[in-house]
Amino acid sequence: MKKVYLLIFVLIIVLVAFFAYEKRDIKILFVGDMMFDRYIRQVGERKGEDFVFSCGNLGEFLKDSDLVVGNLEGPITNNSSISIKSEVGTSTNFVFTFPLTTAKLLAKNNIKLVNLGNNHIVNFGQEGIASTKKYLTEVGVSYFGQPREALAKWGNISFISYNEFGGDLSEKISEKIKEEKNNGQIVFVYSHWGDEYSEVSERIKNMANLFVKSGADFIVGSHPHIILPSEKIKNTFVYYSLGNFIFDQYWNKEVSTGLVLEVNVRNKKINVIEHKTSLLPDGRTCLEN
Repeated sequence: MKKVYLLIFVLIIVLVAFFAYEKRDIKILFVGDMMFDRYIRQVGERKGEDFVFSCGNLGEFLKDSDLVVGNLEGPITNNSSISIKSEVGTSTNFVFTFPLTTAKLLAKNNIKLVNLGNNHIVNFGQEGIASTKKYLTEVGVSYFGQPREALAKWGNISFISYNEFGGDLSEKISEKIKEEKNNGQIVFVYSHWGDEYSEVSERIKNMANLFVKSGADFIVGSHPHIILPSEKIKNTFVYYSLGNFIFDQYWNKEVSTGLVLEVNVRNKKINVIEHKTSLLPDGRTCLEN
């Protein structure tokens, strides 16, 4: 009889813990474009890779969340950098490869999920993509964004990547959204889209509307390298571009200011708090608010 009572007691404890977990807030941070080559690589070599995260309480802010999601704007490979000594504006200036320690640096700062669906992940071909996945996996950083791996799941949240520059067509992404939504998932879409340093075009707005119609609960964008306006389509937040997070662009305030979204999820309800960041010429990213 004592065993029965003990079993019932354990079952009650498990159920209470389960429902308490289900009702707690989940805090996810979304950051924009991250690039660890060119000047950022030089800063890391001179001052240590942690330096770019060392401004104020940025590191603590990232770690004080359940998950940080960002766009990894290039591959992690053992190739030598060719952009580090290139002239600004030349073709080689836009070919990226990140140090092998980049994956560990991301993990250390709680950036445990990265979007690989962008135009620079292919800079060193399929070998570069395979290398990136290898080093990310070794340190426990998950990824999404390749055509056969456009989806990543984290509990009851599905992250889907849309890459306008070489990924699945928007219609196929729409079907993925519908499928995840029908399975009871909360669907976040991370889109690499639009035109650099430009306002939101009608084609991007049309894609956003398609994704919302398909069931997306939240949409964030990257690639333009500046913060673009946000809006609410029906009940879905759409942030067209978060701008730069870790990058070596400083020529005006637009490119040197980024947006970090603090997304709190509870009982499938989403609340958003916006935080601005500044990129300093010494390579650091600083949290403004």
